[in-house]
Amino acid sequence: MERWIKLANNLPSVCRLGLATRGDRSKLMPEDCFHALERGINYWNWCGVEDGMSQAIRQLGKMRKQIVIAFQLEARTENKAWRELEQVLKTLKVDKVEVATFYYVERESEWQTIAGKNGALKAMLKAKEQGLVNLIGLTSHQRKLAAKIAQTKEVDLLMVRYNAAHRSAEQDVFPVTQLLNMPVVVYTCTRWAQLMRPTPFDPPNFSPPPAKEWYRFALAHPAVSVALMAPSNRKELDENLTILDDWREPTQSELEVLVQHGERVRQYRKWFP
Repeated sequence: MERWIKLANNLPSVCRLGLATRGDRSKLMPEDCFHALERGINYWNWCGVEDGMSQAIRQLGKMRKQIVIAFQLEARTENKAWRELEQVLKTLKVDKVEVATFYYVERESEWQTIAGKNGALKAMLKAKEQGLVNLIGLTSHQRKLAAKIAQTKEVDLLMVRYNAAHRSAEQDVFPVTQLLNMPVVVYTCTRWAQLMRPTPFDPPNFSPPPAKEWYRFALAHPAVSVALMAPSNRKELDENLTILDDWREPTQSELEVLVQHGERVRQYRKWFP
């Protein structure tokens, strides 16, 4: 299981375990982000809200060249996209961001607007030409739509949900991105911590595996470039980082345990599509 990956030739290699923040739900402080960086975590996905990560980015100094910064672009039109990008650069006090990802494109009509004559894609392509952005990505819960857009080659990267209870990307997305050699960033690897909790269907004396094993599950798939963790605090961050001390694929028996518990979690909490 590779630990580092090149998302593009003009970017530094990144650890395949990435760090993300979640606005008010994340209590990470700047020192926590630097702690993660010291352990090699250099793909940072910023949520767009002032938080510990944005503070840390402004304090990077010479370390900035080690980091790949990703942010989620909410704008759908060209003018709004330019304004949003300019605000991000101003807020983070950087001269570029490595990854700009169209945030939660859930309908075909949204993509038509983004990719249309006055759409946000036009702005990001210009930003890419000007060196303000390196990669253009797309985030979506709609796997088949994401795969369809990937095939247009108008984006460089996909960001999709993937975990042991939600494996449909293995059929709907990964075969397409692997054929295109397109990076995929995955999120909700612990299914909002539900995979670390028991279900009524568990066998006797079963203890759900800890967070690091669910990241191991996601990272073991060859189509996954980066698996994002979004710890709420330093304690959760340190628990996640223990995978770095035991970086390997799950054994066959471990994989079976993860897959089986993932199925039980999916059965028990069916509300999550």
